[in-house]
Amino acid sequence: MKNSLRLGALMLGTSLLLSGCAATASTEPATDQGPAAELRLGYFDNVTHAAALVGLQKGYFADALGDTKLSTQIFSAGPAAVEALSAGAIDAAYIGPSPAVNTFIQSAGQSAVIVAGATSGGAALVVRDGIDSPADLAGTILATPQLGNTQDVALRSWLGDKGYETSTTGGGDVTVSPTDNAQTLTLFQSGKIDGAWLPEPWVSRLVLEGGGHVLVNEADLWDNGDFPTTVLLVRKAFLEEHPDTVRSLLDGHVTAVDWLTQNPADAPAVINAQLTADTGKALADDVLARALTEVKFTVDPLATTFPVSLSEAVKVGTAKDGDLNGLFNVTLLNAVLAERSEGPVSAGGLGTE
Repeated sequence: MKNSLRLGALMLGTSLLLSGCAATASTEPATDQGPAAELRLGYFDNVTHAAALVGLQKGYFADALGDTKLSTQIFSAGPAAVEALSAGAIDAAYIGPSPAVNTFIQSAGQSAVIVAGATSGGAALVVRDGIDSPADLAGTILATPQLGNTQDVALRSWLGDKGYETSTTGGGDVTVSPTDNAQTLTLFQSGKIDGAWLPEPWVSRLVLEGGGHVLVNEADLWDNGDFPTTVLLVRKAFLEEHPDTVRSLLDGHVTAVDWLTQNPADAPAVINAQLTADTGKALADDVLARALTEVKFTVDPLATTFPVSLSEAVKVGTAKDGDLNGLFNVTLLNAVLAERSEGPVSAGGLGTE
């Protein structure tokens, strides 16, 4: 095994992350310009982004958006999606908490806001045979989806709690190597890495296709097992200019999440249909079935967990500390929920509701 694995990409990711790639924005609020002509939505082909997959496959977004054109872009990790959003290349994204927090702090609250939750749970550390406790991890190479993404922060924080030093530029007691998820599976199968902290369905793929086992289920590290894996993030300027369009997006989002919670038996077929449309390949039935047992779909962003996540990111060196006030705007979401006689969600004192 080589500790230099992916070092160049890792150093590049560090530069992008810590230099503050979020675009600066005017502090003057934009004016409502009515429905947008187009909404550009980013998401991942992950089970943790099933709300996006279902919303697209069943046409919930298109139906809710009406005359607004929907364009989509697929990402493999949050920092890349945030970079696109900050550059104005997309308007909204399904994304993990850590990149959402990073762009909010780097832009002094001007880049984007979280308008809804999407998924809780569904992340874990999978390792090879012979690793049965934290004590067995010294000198190993572990992968994450991208430097500074939610699972990368979780792994580095957990390793630190176990007494291991890591570095955002490679090296340390345990080498953390940010790697594309598909490549992670190949490297794990070939024995070139020792494990990975990943979201579903990659956890299940490493277990069922790579012969690994779960050393840490992230749900075990949170009260009641509830922690956000995916939220819906919107460019702040887009929200201010096109609140009706964001409300329509949220209408489709809530419909997708409600469908997922009410139709668990039908969910695998719909998710696989969208994955096939996106990638040309469906997930194996056993992989998808296992992955879906590990996640919970909810529009609640679990806002009170975000200060904890930020503290962990600062501690491991992938984020700067900052004020989270204003990170959430769930006013439009709560309006949609009220129309459906569903209870409101909380901004946790960190925004408007």
